[in-house]
Amino acid sequence: WRKPVTMVGSYRPQPVSHGCTQVVWLGKDGPALARNYDFPLEVVSDGFESTRWLGREVISKAQRPWGGCLDGMNADGLVASLTFGGSPAQGAGFAIILIVRYVLETCSRVAEAVSALSRIPVALSQNVTILDKAGDHATVYLNPDSRSVVARDAVCTNHQKLVDSGAISGAIARSMARQTAALQSLEAPDATLPKLLGTLLRPPIYSRRADSPTVYSAVYRPCEGTVDYVWPGNVMSQRIEAFRTGDYVYEYGTLTE
Repeated sequence: WRKPVTMVGSYRPQPVSHGCTQVVWLGKDGPALARNYDFPLEVVSDGFESTRWLGREVISKAQRPWGGCLDGMNADGLVASLTFGGSPAQGAGFAIILIVRYVLETCSRVAEAVSALSRIPVALSQNVTILDKAGDHATVYLNPDSRSVVARDAVCTNHQKLVDSGAISGAIARSMARQTAALQSLEAPDATLPKLLGTLLRPPIYSRRADSPTVYSAVYRPCEGTVDYVWPGNVMSQRIEAFRTGDYVYEYGTLTE
């Protein structure tokens, strides 16, 4: 049984608050965008897909049957990935999963994606990290009640700016801990892309919390046109122009409260 879902759900959706981490890697084997997606398991759609809505292939983590996506890459080598932005603000705008789909369908470079993200009204506080095969990258901090902010941040979690220490919630504290761990891994003298991925698969970045576990990790490599979807002990690899269908079942086991 499934609840009916319509396109109306893409306009002014309800606020959500969960954890994710995304990192831009520009060293050897790069450029690449690595990310963890954390969300309640019962809410996340179960499909990874290849589509050609406008003639250009897009590989993405699909969310909702009407075309939204959480992260993805198109045939021109543009990668986009989202996280929640941390603010409870809600406004008259669109769901970020639909906006990310639009960016991947219509844009080829980071500059084009920044322009699109900056002009489309968003319903909730969101962060979108974008990368292209030239290594250009940006993180766009979006809010329904203020102008977008474009930064060259290589690490993005679930907050947008420093907050007063007395006002830090548990969710923001965990977001800051994930950000610090990712930055330390990225800036380590012996940093490599495999070591960075290893950091994403360990606490405090990797989550076993029942309310927001790490559903999957992904590593997008736009120059090669490849993406690895990763779970502890398994990697599912896909490539532009060579997408392979199949099934994989991951057992998450007992999660912590």
